[in-house]
Amino acid sequence: MDWDKLRIFHAVAEAGSFTHAGEALHLSQSAVSRQISALEESLKVALFHRHARGLLLTEQGELLYKTAHDVFAKLAMTEAQLMDTREKPSGEIRVTATVGLGANWLTPRIREFLELYPEITVNLILADRELDLGMREADIAIRLRAPVQPDLIQRRLMTVHHHLYASPDYLTKNGTPASIEDIADLNLIVYGEEAPANISTVNWLLEELANYDKEIVPILKVNNVYGLLLAVQSGLGIASLPDYIVQGHSNVVRVLPDMDGPSYDSYYVYPEELRKSKRVTIFRDFLIQKVSESAF
Repeated sequence: MDWDKLRIFHAVAEAGSFTHAGEALHLSQSAVSRQISALEESLKVALFHRHARGLLLTEQGELLYKTAHDVFAKLAMTEAQLMDTREKPSGEIRVTATVGLGANWLTPRIREFLELYPEITVNLILADRELDLGMREADIAIRLRAPVQPDLIQRRLMTVHHHLYASPDYLTKNGTPASIEDIADLNLIVYGEEAPANISTVNWLLEELANYDKEIVPILKVNNVYGLLLAVQSGLGIASLPDYIVQGHSNVVRVLPDMDGPSYDSYYVYPEELRKSKRVTIFRDFLIQKVSESAF
């Protein structure tokens, strides 16, 4: 089986189209199509169903993709291990985190890390879904709950606390609440139906207010914590936010400072195979140092 054609097949299966795979591989759409056709001809099987909206793997294509994906994942792991045999850490580390934590807390600290280790490059993958570290979708994950996937090393990074926040403009116009009962008369912004699974009581404020008024209807529901922050900044109302996300935002103030929302631990997670990786270790130690310097 031609290795180069297998590499192109894997890229097409990942992208779902010849055009997008070509862009990733820096090849023309026609060149990619020709390579896939040649691979299918050599194997005497169809690997894709071709239709107007893209490509779907056939049963034989699924089988080949699974094997190819495993092979490329192991090669990527081996490459990482080989690069870490060098005296000076270098190469790329792929780090995944949730959109809120990654954009607001992690990203602003990357510059300092890269200044300390200029031969390392960082690829941040911000997504609220959990990427599969075992299949090398990323090297490192910052998780907002303890991982359940086996063969992953975890290190507690920090405890995330939730409190109530609003914008100064909103409080000026509507008054600053002095008690939980006062909040029932204000605009509430909460998580929507697709709330993060890591917090079982993510809409804890509604549960608290249910003791005083069971007919409260939030003015806005958002399924992303960064969206909640932007809504609060706009002056729309009050929301429960993790403390890390409001750092550096002067137009957000805490409401009812004596009232605590839920808290949970976050974790630095990576595969067992990268236990001895210098890049993984120094990035972990760097983040632990940054957490110790943070105000939350």
